[in-house]
Amino acid sequence: MPTIFASIVHQPLSYDVGPLQLTGFGLAVLMAFVIAQIISQRELARRGHDPEPIGDVVFAGVVGGLLGGKIYYAILMHDFSALLSRAGFVFWGGLMGGIIASYIVIHRKHQSFTRISDVAAPALAAGYALGRTGCWAVGDDYGRPWNGPWAVSFPNGAPPSTVSNMTQLFHIPPALGSSPNTVLSVHPTQLYEVVLGFVMFLILWRFRDHKHAEGWLFGLYCVLAGIERFLIEFVRAKDDRFFGPFTTAQVFAVLFMIGGAIWMYMRRNPHADAPGIYATTQTQAA
Repeated sequence: MPTIFASIVHQPLSYDVGPLQLTGFGLAVLMAFVIAQIISQRELARRGHDPEPIGDVVFAGVVGGLLGGKIYYAILMHDFSALLSRAGFVFWGGLMGGIIASYIVIHRKHQSFTRISDVAAPALAAGYALGRTGCWAVGDDYGRPWNGPWAVSFPNGAPPSTVSNMTQLFHIPPALGSSPNTVLSVHPTQLYEVVLGFVMFLILWRFRDHKHAEGWLFGLYCVLAGIERFLIEFVRAKDDRFFGPFTTAQVFAVLFMIGGAIWMYMRRNPHADAPGIYATTQTQAA
């Protein structure tokens, strides 16, 4: 197999601004929530609804997402000291935490969860694609060892992609005779996820004018997000393959696909208790 590009070496994006450290991950997460809010607000207004609640919902999503991602990571690693560290955020934990926190705020503001979730679907995909550039920027969440045409090594990743880290952290057997300090080239799964996230956004954007009941598009997002995550896990460097060749994330991915498909079926036809996506006199009054 050609290996001309296999020597790509990644260096983290990080700058010190006085006492603060500005990282590519922090910038990407910030921009992910900004773009998600812009898309959600504009889409809600385009459908004839008041976009004002989106700001509070996004704030709840930030808090719930960060807490959920950290708690999931601490439980998975059996290390609750990780709750106080900067590292360790897990996508499924963040997504579930964000959904729960957003639901609470939506309910307290007497808004419709199905309506907000429908416009949030393409926003979530766009935010995910942008957020994953942050994982690339800091050299986190890379893949299994690989020597293909676009393989990348992470000598200063989080953690570095060394033989010892692959063995100790991810339980990936080393090649015979390899030195523990050797930096391996791996799948750049962060970039795969950026591309797949953008593809999800394009699909959801294509269906944003769907004729189903409010909430249907969020079900489609759950299905697409489950498929994306299920596939990417096969090449991720992971240490939680507790279900044969499958990871914990893949189990959640399957559950999200099933749940999303059921939700799409339940919201397939508009009716009195499940309005369509465009505002009417009744929905505006509500």
